[in-house]
Amino acid sequence: MISIDEFKKVEIRAGKILSVEEIEGSDKLLKLSVDFAEENHRQILSGIKKFFPDPQTLVGVTCAFVTNLEPRMLMGLESQGMIMAVLGGGAEGASEFFSLLKLGDDVPPGSIVK
Repeated sequence: MISIDEFKKVEIRAGKILSVEEIEGSDKLLKLSVDFAEENHRQILSGIKKFFPDPQTLVGVTCAFVTNLEPRMLMGLESQGMIMAVLGGGAEGASEFFSLLKLGDDVPPGSIVK
């Protein structure tokens, strides 16, 4: 268990996906360029490739992202946050499901999720 004070340290913001690229040599990762209404866009790497046969369908989608994680290197590229999603199922007899935490198109990039 974590305390509410620890949870309050997690910064979750709305981010609009501007572009998506497949990463050569990876069957899991996609490289997202995300607008958080900052001067520069952030690069976020995510292991969601298997759920998006056409990754370009993500372009223009606004999702929830954790934005105050320490940057992490994956396959020689820096990831500057984490997209939030729901993954479940896969248990005996149950099918696996996956869903990004999508936000409405009217939510401005950079908005804080509370």
